[in-house]
Amino acid sequence: MKSWNFSSILCRLSFGFLFFFLVTWPVNGLRPLRQRPRSWGDEWLLAGKEEHDLGPFSSWNITGTYRGNWKFLDSTNGSSKFPDFKKSNGNSILELISTPTKITGVHYVQGVIIFHDVFDNEHDAGGAQVRVEGVYIWPFRQLRMVANSGKEGEFGQEDDYLLSNPYHLLGVFSSQVFQESPREKLWKRKHSPIYEMEKHCNVEIAAQITRVSSSKNDGDHNKYHLEGLMESPSVDDDLDCFSPMLLNATSVNIEVYYSKAVNYTLMVTFISFLQVLLLIRQMEHSNTQSGAAKVSLLMIGHQAIMDAYICLLHLTAGILVESLFNAFATAAFFKFVVFSIFEMRYLLAIWKANRPMNNGENWETMRRELSVLYSRFYGILLGGILVMYEFHKYLRFILLLLHSFWIPQIITNVVRDSRKPLHPHYIIGMTITRTAVPLYIFGCPHNFMRIETDKNWCICLAVFMGFQASILLLQHYLGSRWFIPRQILPEKYSYYRRFDQGSNNAIDCVICMTAIDLSQRSNDCMVTPCDHFFHSGCLQRWMDVKMECPTCRRPLPPA
Repeated sequence: MKSWNFSSILCRLSFGFLFFFLVTWPVNGLRPLRQRPRSWGDEWLLAGKEEHDLGPFSSWNITGTYRGNWKFLDSTNGSSKFPDFKKSNGNSILELISTPTKITGVHYVQGVIIFHDVFDNEHDAGGAQVRVEGVYIWPFRQLRMVANSGKEGEFGQEDDYLLSNPYHLLGVFSSQVFQESPREKLWKRKHSPIYEMEKHCNVEIAAQITRVSSSKNDGDHNKYHLEGLMESPSVDDDLDCFSPMLLNATSVNIEVYYSKAVNYTLMVTFISFLQVLLLIRQMEHSNTQSGAAKVSLLMIGHQAIMDAYICLLHLTAGILVESLFNAFATAAFFKFVVFSIFEMRYLLAIWKANRPMNNGENWETMRRELSVLYSRFYGILLGGILVMYEFHKYLRFILLLLHSFWIPQIITNVVRDSRKPLHPHYIIGMTITRTAVPLYIFGCPHNFMRIETDKNWCICLAVFMGFQASILLLQHYLGSRWFIPRQILPEKYSYYRRFDQGSNNAIDCVICMTAIDLSQRSNDCMVTPCDHFFHSGCLQRWMDVKMECPTCRRPLPPA
């Protein structure tokens, strides 16, 4: 009985030593990298491992999005088999999903690595993606992955994660819109050299996972840093497909990303509310037929088309990212209210003021002209979408053209010699609110759309918009033709022209029904081209409402 107990204890001790050996050995025993004479990857990982990373033995969940960069260790020899690898560094995005396994200390990892700026600009593809799978040994914080050998088109767990990740989807959406890295070039793998690389090369990754300290993480927890080596030995021989590649990425806090997106939609909603108030102020400023006729129809239609584009853009983004649908749908709704209710109503008021002689026509004629107006508006709207799609490479230049909406009003003021058509608050407010969104997208270094900042473009946009607004304000205070030399201006009718004072000594003003004293020549009397006399203040107030003679209803020239 005692010998049986001794053998049982001996078996248990042997099993314990074996279990300890299996748990503590997986870094080298389960290493997916092929054993070769060169073991630089192991040396590099062990050199970067610190003692405090081994404990405490807490299981970190490394599922998430990692954003960083890649670079070849030997920039002179990027790839011997694939000469398309012209660049030595670039940006990268990792999407990882970690799943616990039955083996203690080992998690199964699936994911996708997206490489930007891999190939030269002359090639059709500007980036590449590689599906990977492997294990994460969390007691040692080490990640080992190889290229996924699954068939293309099979959707796994990582595809579901990609389809629900707002960071990835909004990044692809912004790339599609702003052409940072075109989506069609990124996902057409059969036409990319990376597709041939998967046939002839083995992609092997060895990485170390560390936690970002609270001081560097702005107080956020559960943010991880991935640093490792990517090697690609050839399938046919012992030569490498390309030089060892160094990966460096930090996890993206999705909660912070959510808050950035929500704050952006709140900004757009607030801007839309301000634009509604500015439009109401302008409509009150030009509530008469003469005041509405001074406003450019192209200027209001241009702004309405811009708001329609912004509405469609936010609505598409909300449909694309289901978790942010409410926020983006709210911003799209306010933009819809701005352009469909207020701006289109103002557009119709201006259109009606520019055709006062046709108000007595029948309904069929008016409906025909209205249909032409709406057809032109929506035709330009759809045509602009096609133009931006075809000329997406010049999208920044197209955006500058879209923000030239003040130019039609400047030209209208000069041609018609209009007197104060726009309220100064409307000019300043619309200039600021319409430049806020593009300046955030291309000027904010931490924008949620993952678009690189372009300071030169932002400066050009600000100067261009400020120049237009300055000309309108000077036209408001100095006159619509202040910058044109008087020598080239056409002759204008003077309402203070000379007249025969002896012919009529007492004439009544038909506006205020009081007598006009013609005995003394002063600025209190104005004469129309049809030789009718009025008080200066009375006729000016009348001309602000209607540009026609109060007596004979003849059209009046600008004052």
